[in-house]
Amino acid sequence: TLLGVIDRTVTSPGARRLRARLEQPLLDRAAIQARLDAVEELVERPEAADTLGEVLGRFRDVERLVSRATYGKVSPRDLRAVADAAAAAPDLARALVVFQCAELAAWGAKVPELSALAQAPDEALVDDPPANVGEGLVFRAGWDPGLDELRDLAKGGKRWIAKLQETERQRTGIPSLKVGYNRVFGYYLEVTSAHQSKVPEHYIRKQTLTNAERYVTPELKTEEERILSAEEKLRALELERFSELRARVVAEAAPLQELADAVGESDVLLSAARSARERNWVRPEITDEPVLVFEEARHPVVESLLAAGDFVPNDLELDARSRQIAIITGPNMAGKSTFLRQAGLLAILAQTGSFVPARRARVGIVDRVFTRVGASDNIAKGQSTFMVEMEETATILNAATDRSLVLLDEVGRGTSTYDGLSLAWAVTEHLHERRGRPRTLFATHFHELTSMAGVHERIVNLNVQVKEWNGRVIFLRKIRPGAADKSYGIHVAELAGIPPSVVARARDILDRLESGRFARSAESAAPAEAQLTLFEPVRHELEDLLTEFDPNSLTPLEALALLTEWKDRYGGRS
Repeated sequence: TLLGVIDRTVTSPGARRLRARLEQPLLDRAAIQARLDAVEELVERPEAADTLGEVLGRFRDVERLVSRATYGKVSPRDLRAVADAAAAAPDLARALVVFQCAELAAWGAKVPELSALAQAPDEALVDDPPANVGEGLVFRAGWDPGLDELRDLAKGGKRWIAKLQETERQRTGIPSLKVGYNRVFGYYLEVTSAHQSKVPEHYIRKQTLTNAERYVTPELKTEEERILSAEEKLRALELERFSELRARVVAEAAPLQELADAVGESDVLLSAARSARERNWVRPEITDEPVLVFEEARHPVVESLLAAGDFVPNDLELDARSRQIAIITGPNMAGKSTFLRQAGLLAILAQTGSFVPARRARVGIVDRVFTRVGASDNIAKGQSTFMVEMEETATILNAATDRSLVLLDEVGRGTSTYDGLSLAWAVTEHLHERRGRPRTLFATHFHELTSMAGVHERIVNLNVQVKEWNGRVIFLRKIRPGAADKSYGIHVAELAGIPPSVVARARDILDRLESGRFARSAESAAPAEAQLTLFEPVRHELEDLLTEFDPNSLTPLEALALLTEWKDRYGGRS
C-alpha cells in the first residue's frame, strides 16, 4: 500500500497522523506549502534531521499513556514511560528550534515545560518497574519511609520463616522437615509419615496428606499474621502512592497532549523527508490553477516492488482549459491502469505535504479524486458488475467539480459493444461539456472514442507503446500522444496460458471480422473439420416461392400483382 511505502515514522503518534494525512489531504495551499517547506529543510539538513530522529526514538506513545492514566488503566511501566517522555521534552524542543521553517520552529515552541512531572515519577519509581503494582518492587528504597518500614517488616518476617526450617530440623531431629506456604492454609511445617514419632507435642495438626502431615505452631501463626499484615499494608500504601502519581499525570494531560502533538507532527515531516531523500523524490509546485503536470513520474508502490531503475517513468499534462480529458488506449497489461492510479496517488501525496516520485511536478489543488476502476458486484443487493459500474459512474457525473480529478478505467464494458460504446461516448461528452470541467483520465478499449479528440477541443489522445517482435508483444510501458491501433487482446490471452488451439482459432475469427469475411451462419464460420450444428437453419416459406419464381415468365402487371400478394401475406411477419 501507499501507506506501507511512505511510513518511515518512529513513533505511534506519528504513524497515526500519517494515516490521517492520507485520508484527509489538505485543500489550503498555504498549509500545504508550510509542510513542504519543513520537508525541504529536513532533506537539505540531514545532520539536524538525524538528531531529531534520535530524540523522537526516545518517546513512547504519550497519547495512549495519558488516555490510560485518565481511565485508571495505567501501569508502573507506563508512568515510567511518561516520566521519560517528560524528561526528553527539552531535547525535542532544542532539536526543533534549530530549523528555520515556520512549521518545525512552531512545534518546537509548543513543546511544554514538564520538568516537575519528569522528576516525580523518576524519583519514586525504580528504573525497571513491574507491569502491575504488587508484582514486585515498584518504588525506590528511601523515597517513602512508610513504604520502607513495611517492606522491612515483610522481608524480616520472610527471613525468619526461611531460618525456621533449619532451626526445627535441628530441634526435632527430623531431617526431611519442610516449611511451606499456600493461600488456603498459610505457612505450615510438613513432616513425612516415617518421622511422625518425632513430632513435638506443641505442633498442631493442620492437614493430612497421603504420605505426610502438616502442622503449625503458635509461634509460626503469630509470625505469619505479622508478615501478612505487613504485606497487606504495604500493598495498600503502594496503591495509594501510585494513585497519587497517576493523578499528577492526569493533571498534566493537556501539556502532555501538546507534547504528543509535537512528537507526532515532527515525526510525520521527518518521515516524508526520509522518503524524499532515499527515493529521490522532488518537491511539487502547488497551484490554484486547474492543472496536473508530471515529468518522469513514477508509481510509488510499484516502483518500490521493482529493482532500482526498472520502473519506466511517464509524463502527464492535464489542464481544464485546454487538455481537460485524456483518452488512453493500448493493450491490456501495457500500463494504463498503473498510469491512472499513479496520477491519483501523486496528487494525494502532494496535498499531504509530501514530496513526490517525479523529476518535476505541478499540482493544481484537487478537491476529490473520483475513480471508476475494476469490476465488482453486490450479489446481496442484486447488483451486477455492470450495475455497480454504472452507479460509480453516476456518482462521478453528479458530484465531480471543476477542481476534481476523475480516473476512469473502462466504462461500458459490461454490456453489448454498441451499448457500452454509446455510454462511454456520452459520459466523455458530459464531462467535457458540463460547466465544471474535472481533469479526467479515461483508459478504454473502445478505440472509437479516440475520434472525439478531433471534434472536442479539450480532449486529447494518449496511448501506451508496444512493440511486436517474432509474433510476440513487448510492453514498453511508455505513454505517448496519439491513439493505439489495436488492443492485442489475443496476445495477452496467449501470455496468460490460453491453449494454442483457442489462440489460433481466435486469430482466424479476428481476421475474418476485420476483413468483413465473417459469415453469419455457424456453417460458414466454422472450419471444415468443425462439429456439425445441432439444428438446421429455419427456412422461410417465401424462400421456397422465390426459388420456384421465374421473373422472365411474368409480365410487369403480373409481377406487380404477385408482389402485392406477397406483401399482404408476409408484410407483417419476420
